[in-house]
Amino acid sequence: MNKLTLSLLSALSLCSIAAQAQEGTDLIKRGEYLTQAADCVACHTTKQGKPFAGGLAFKTPMGTLYSPNITADKETGIGNWTDEEFIRALHEGKGKEGEHLYPAFPYTSYTLLNDDDIRAIKAYIFSLPTVHQPNLENDMPFPFNQRWGMWFWNLVNFEGKRFEPDPTKDAEWNRGAYFVEALGHCGECHTPRNITMGMKDSKPYAGTEIEGWTAFNITSDKHAGIGSWSQDQIVEYLRSGHINGKAQAAGPMAEVIENSTRHLTDADLRAMAKYLQSLKPLNPDNETKSRSDFGQATASVDAIRGLPFKADNTADGARLYLGNCATCHSFSGGGTADGYYPSLIKNSVVGATAPNNMINVILHGVSRRTNEGEVFMPGFADTLSDEQIATLSTYILQQFGQKSLNVKVNDVKELREK
Repeated sequence: MNKLTLSLLSALSLCSIAAQAQEGTDLIKRGEYLTQAADCVACHTTKQGKPFAGGLAFKTPMGTLYSPNITADKETGIGNWTDEEFIRALHEGKGKEGEHLYPAFPYTSYTLLNDDDIRAIKAYIFSLPTVHQPNLENDMPFPFNQRWGMWFWNLVNFEGKRFEPDPTKDAEWNRGAYFVEALGHCGECHTPRNITMGMKDSKPYAGTEIEGWTAFNITSDKHAGIGSWSQDQIVEYLRSGHINGKAQAAGPMAEVIENSTRHLTDADLRAMAKYLQSLKPLNPDNETKSRSDFGQATASVDAIRGLPFKADNTADGARLYLGNCATCHSFSGGGTADGYYPSLIKNSVVGATAPNNMINVILHGVSRRTNEGEVFMPGFADTLSDEQIATLSTYILQQFGQKSLNVKVNDVKELREK
C-alpha cells in the first residue's frame, strides 16, 4: 500500500469521524428541542433543584408521588438505561425492570411518540451534567402503593399506540396534532378525569381542575373554549402567555410557556394552533358567553371616599382594590395601554365561571419568563388575610367579571393550603 493510498484512507477516516460527530451534535440539538416541547424539565425539577434531578411532589387522591432523577447518573438516575428501555418507558409506562410506572408520568400521551424522537430526547438528556441525587420514596397507602395494580388501570385507560397521520388532513395539521397530543401532552391537564383518574375520552380538552388551578376548556367552542381566538392569538399566547384584552397565563400554564412553548418555532406554534382550532367544540356547562367578554370599567372612586371601613362589603372590596391593585391595573380596571399590566375587563380569568385561578393569582402572584423578558406580579398571601382576599376577589369579580360569584373565606383557605 503506497503513501497516497494511506493518505486517502486516513482522510476518509477523519471525514467519517467528523460526520459521526456532526451527526451526534445534530441529534442532541434535535433532542433538546423535543425535550423542551415535551416540557420534561417541569416535572423532573424542584423549584431550587438541579435540572432533571427529580424530587418534585405530585399530590394525588391516591397519595403523593415524587418524580425520579432522569439524569445520566448511573446510580441514582437512568445512566444504565438502554435506548430500548427508555423507549419502553415512554411507550408502555414500564421502568427498567419492567415495573409499572404511575400515570403522573404522562406515558398515556408519550406513547404516541416515534422511536427516533425518543432516542433524540434520551441523547440530549444524556449529554447533560449528571446529578447524583437519590430518588424519594412515594407516599401512597395500600393498595395504591402496589404497582401491579396499574395493570388493571392500563386495561381501562391506556391504549399503547404510535401517532398515525390523518391522510385527510394536510402536513401542518398533522404536525400540530403530534405536538399537541404527543409531545405537548396538552390533554393531560385540559381533559377531565374519570373515577379512576384516567382521561375522559368523551370530553377531550373540555377543561378541568388540577392542583387548585382551572385548566380551561381549549376546544373550539366559542363560548366555553377558545373558538373565538384567531390563529395569531393562539400562537401569541403559546409564545408569551399574553393576549391583550383577553388572556394572561399564570400558575402551571405560565410554567409551560416558560419551559416549553416559547422555545418552539413559529411554524410549530402555528401547526399547534391549527390543530387546536379543529378540536370538536364542547360546552358541557352550556355557557352562553365567553369568559373574556365579561366586565366593565368602574365609573369613579368618589362613591367610597369618606366612608368608614365595614360600611359595606363593596366599600371594603373597593378599598382593598385601590390599595393593592389599582397602581398597576388602574382604578378603572383597564390596566395599561400596552397590556403589560393587563386589563381586568374582558379578562378570561376574571370572567371564568370558577374563581380559583383569580384567587391563586392574588395569593401567589404571577412569574413568567418570556422571550421578551420577565412578567411579574407579587402575591399577597403574606400581606392579606383569607377574609381580605375573599372580599377583594368578590369585588373584582362583581365589578369586572362574573357578577354572580361570591368568594367565601373557605375558598381562599383551601387554595392557600394546596
